[in-house]
Amino acid sequence: MASNPRRLDAMTDFNDLANRYLAQWNESDPALRRKLIREIWAEDGVQFLVDPPEDVRNAAARISFPIPQLEVRGHDLLERRVERAYEMFIETGHRFVQRGAATTLLKDVIAFTWSMVTEDGAVVGGGMDVLALNEDGRIRTDHQHIGID
Repeated sequence: MASNPRRLDAMTDFNDLANRYLAQWNESDPALRRKLIREIWAEDGVQFLVDPPEDVRNAAARISFPIPQLEVRGHDLLERRVERAYEMFIETGHRFVQRGAATTLLKDVIAFTWSMVTEDGAVVGGGMDVLALNEDGRIRTDHQHIGID
């Protein structure tokens, strides 16, 4: 894999990554979404949904299974995940925005919070993402926590 000239070493670069991460979810053009995903995610990058939706947790509990780990891995599945979220939230009048600055947890691990807002700016949801980056500064893992205020 070629080295990324945008190696993320400064806090402003971490905030830029958080902004580009959120931009992938808000992007209306499928080709630009695909380009963003391939720029910011490692080829084998994986997103874990830490707290699956309540209906998923309840369905698992009804059949005596532990809460399932939900994950998508690789550019193609990440693209489908982002596309589905776009259809569910952005096309219905919402947008994802960063709340505050990204926080450096470890050398290549950052966290940031975000809100889902309506067209008039009302906050209707939110969460936190913890991103572990590879040596090229691309996202290797994303642990997404929904419902973090």
